[in-house]
Amino acid sequence: MTANNLAATAADRQSLPDPIRAGLARGWKVMGGPHAALPAALSCDVAIVGSGAGAGVTAELLTRAGLDVVIVEEGPLKSSADFRQMEAEAYPSLYQESAGRKTADKAITILQGRCVGGSTTINWTSSFRTPGDTLAWWRDHFALADMSVAEMAPWFEQAEQRLNIGEWLTSPNQNNELLRLGAQRLGISASGIRRNVKGCWNLGSCGMGCPTNAKQSMLVTTLPVALDAGARLLVQTRVLSLDVQGGRVQALECAAMGADGQPARIVTRITAKHVVVAGGAINSPAVLMRSNVIDPHERLGRRTFLHPTVLSAAVMPQAVNGWQGAPQSLYSDHFLHTLPLDGPMGYKLEVPPIHPLIYSTTVPGHGLEQTELLRQMPNSHTILALLRDGFHAESAGGRVHLRSDGTPELDYPLTPFVMDGARRALLSMAEMQFAAGAQYVVPVHESARKAASWAEAKVMIEALPMQPLLTRVVSAHVMGGCGMAGQEPLGVVRPDGVHWQIDNLSVHDGSLFPTSIGANPQLSVYGLVNRLATGLAQRLTGKTVRLEVA
Repeated sequence: MTANNLAATAADRQSLPDPIRAGLARGWKVMGGPHAALPAALSCDVAIVGSGAGAGVTAELLTRAGLDVVIVEEGPLKSSADFRQMEAEAYPSLYQESAGRKTADKAITILQGRCVGGSTTINWTSSFRTPGDTLAWWRDHFALADMSVAEMAPWFEQAEQRLNIGEWLTSPNQNNELLRLGAQRLGISASGIRRNVKGCWNLGSCGMGCPTNAKQSMLVTTLPVALDAGARLLVQTRVLSLDVQGGRVQALECAAMGADGQPARIVTRITAKHVVVAGGAINSPAVLMRSNVIDPHERLGRRTFLHPTVLSAAVMPQAVNGWQGAPQSLYSDHFLHTLPLDGPMGYKLEVPPIHPLIYSTTVPGHGLEQTELLRQMPNSHTILALLRDGFHAESAGGRVHLRSDGTPELDYPLTPFVMDGARRALLSMAEMQFAAGAQYVVPVHESARKAASWAEAKVMIEALPMQPLLTRVVSAHVMGGCGMAGQEPLGVVRPDGVHWQIDNLSVHDGSLFPTSIGANPQLSVYGLVNRLATGLAQRLTGKTVRLEVA
């Protein structure tokens, strides 16, 4: 996008409504940070920890049922007026650990949201239903008898209608189109990705917050409905722990977050009849760990999955301008469908957007070598491979633990089994990029060099030492850690989302998943939590509610 286009876009945006500022003007009950001061104590029917995909759906449904809801979010409340398409502003203000969250060995960088709306505010809008083979695996291995395609279909359909999830009707940007071209020339299928957008401007800055409110995130859909119905929102507020006594949660102990990112000494105590933990995988297990929640079968924080993601960069003879247009609109599941779930690790192929900061901190090399690659950024093309973890004995995921200050950290071993999948993915991506016309390809690996032909790349990739820290691995999908199961020894929560040992505690987020999804997980969260929250509202009030199209 040129400077003139940016200026025009900024001018056009001045006339757009800002639903967050409008809601605050209407009298939304928001406390913490720059808003009203946190009180010493609050009481409510239901307290929700987090404000992302699971929390947002839950908040809308429970307030529709007439329940008094308090939502607690560690990050800030931002709106479209704050989203200026600038990486230097977005990452520190909207992401966990300024987009620098890493596994314990620093080998995997994890992108997660830390703001009102959670990761739905900063994701790339890709929307897939949970694959049928994943649901079947859960039924067979985790006693989840009702998790079938047919059983889940109406819950997905409601979420899709509510959040305007549908086919992307605009032509793919060049970055995506090159994936389709390479796949086509290799005889591999590539399909369109459904997106949760409404009136999208096709700017390409989804990961920095949508400046036009086109992305149908929780920030502009479910949370405003809940707040208009009287829900209270605490921002820049961390849930330190749950006070659990006599097999029930008695209260939540919360603290305001200081400017240094540390909780202040002033504590707010929230008394709730029911508590829903929806802080996302990594954070949700951490809350339960800090609370010393009973874990008789040692499942809490374990089997945490990432879709470990490896990348391949290429330079094309023509301009790609991968920062323009919808970030993800095409994908290929060829390397998932051709491998059994419990066989060698399969992978889904997509493309990421190419923005200067995140691109320069991901591509390999140093000094003049990296400078030359960065000079070619307008002609650069990147493919990513999401490795499907959790279906094989040698792919048991990672484990969340607490640091000495109570903050969470994930141990995720990059085992030889995982690295075998990573090597095969690097080979597949390089071949596809050469088929699409690449001048040269650079696998994102510290020992890689640029290759000018598929034959050269194949020899190089087969010889690469596939080791942590040498192989660049990233992830934007965190799942598991509070696994759902139909039998108590197999999971942390029951099929209805309620904790097996604590009957007024539910979990409603991606930490429920017994394995990874094998696809971008936001719609899986929406559909599953739609079902769980509808059931919770029925049990608490006797009322039947549903997501409604705004």
